[in-house]
Amino acid sequence: MVPPAVQRLTHEVTDGVATVVIDHPAKRNAMTDAMWAALPPLLAELSADPAVRALVLTGAGDTFCAGADISTLGRGAAPGLAMAAEDALAAFPKPTLAVVRGYCVGGGCQLAAACDLRFAAEGALFGVTPAKLGIVYPASSTRRLADLVGPAGAKYLLFSGELIGTERALRTGLVDEVWSPEELDKRVVEFTRVLASRSQLTQAAAKEFAAGRADREPYWAEQARGSDDTAEGVAAFLERRPPRFGWTVNS
Repeated sequence: MVPPAVQRLTHEVTDGVATVVIDHPAKRNAMTDAMWAALPPLLAELSADPAVRALVLTGAGDTFCAGADISTLGRGAAPGLAMAAEDALAAFPKPTLAVVRGYCVGGGCQLAAACDLRFAAEGALFGVTPAKLGIVYPASSTRRLADLVGPAGAKYLLFSGELIGTERALRTGLVDEVWSPEELDKRVVEFTRVLASRSQLTQAAAKEFAAGRADREPYWAEQARGSDDTAEGVAAFLERRPPRFGWTVNS
């Protein structure tokens, strides 16, 4: 009897960084309905974990995610599930980093775009392909893509469905850093260590403001007044030591 193909999301937390892995190697880590549905509750669990200070999303093996599992598209559930998963990722209150190798296409590109930052290995390929399938791309996903690459860049990707390499992805803002496959993991460890060491108060407020939420300035001002992060940051600077920030999103 042939064992069923792996179709799952796995995760681990190490040194303050949660790593979520898209694991469906038989179909280049394409997302099934069950995987889409599993992502929001997993993110809620990791968001509530005070040990988690940053999150990495990546794919098993040499591919990030080839999109939605095409075999599920005719059932009607996948688009809604994908949007809910993407929105949950965008709303994650701590810094998120997509680490991309190989194909990052369709729903996979949606997930990467919903992260705060994207690091890629040389040779990775990116594409947004609904025009190949006659699918209307969601308005929220279109706006998120346009915010990253500009309206013309978003139209290029959406109108054509063509794949682009890391050079163009970096130039247009779809990717923040590109590394050799051998150096990528080292850079991710270094950078996420930096993220985990910084003030969550600063990060959480900046994340909301960057998303366009101006109505919460009084809330964040109150959080800053009630926090010792500023005093700790100044003291650590003067004493030439690493800061020990205490504010968390779960405070």
